Amino acid sequence: MIRQSVIFDVGRVLFDWDLRHLFAKLIDDRQELEWFVTNVVTPQWHFQHDAGRPLAAMLPERKAEFPGHDALIDAYATRFNETIPGPMPGSLELVERLDEAGVPLFAITNFGHEFWEGFRPTQPVFDRFQDIIVSGTEKLMKPDPAIYALAIERFGIDPAGAIFIDDNAANVAGAESAGIAGHLFVDAPTLERELIAREFLT
Repeated sequence: MIRQSVIFDVGRVLFDWDLRHLFAKLIDDRQELEWFVTNVVTPQWHFQHDAGRPLAAMLPERKAEFPGHDALIDAYATRFNETIPGPMPGSLELVERLDEAGVPLFAITNFGHEFWEGFRPTQPVFDRFQDIIVSGTEKLMKPDPAIYALAIERFGIDPAGAIFIDDNAANVAGAESAGIAGHLFVDAPTLERELIAREFLT
């Protein structure tokens, strides 16, 4: 059993994410952009893919519901990596420091299976992780208690010696309910102080 470990979320903890990063390139009018990401390709609709629904089922439904937006809906599927403009400032450096200090690293991410398959190979930082649980692959989403139970079992960790880092308070609370210490991510300097206080870093 791994006695001490650090478990990261991915979106908005390690990497920035917002649908606007892609669609601002495709929709010039600011009001139209906000309407589109509030009504058509919305975070709530996107979360269906995080939960395990295939794009092949989602896209035709959305096109039928919003005729005339086929090209933009297709762009969501084919250009999803452009919704992720880059890492959160300082976060990947903390991952590198933890890894170099010999701390076992894991992740639990709400991420669509198909999109993860396209994103994961572009980011060598994930080579530092021993295992990553992807919601769309497992068809389990945070903060479902089952995803934390799966993580504890599959990672082979002692929950009492682990910390879970997420930007969503409900997800942090879910981890804490499973006996894992939680950290609500605000920024890398605040996280660094927490990791030092818990003696993961010096």
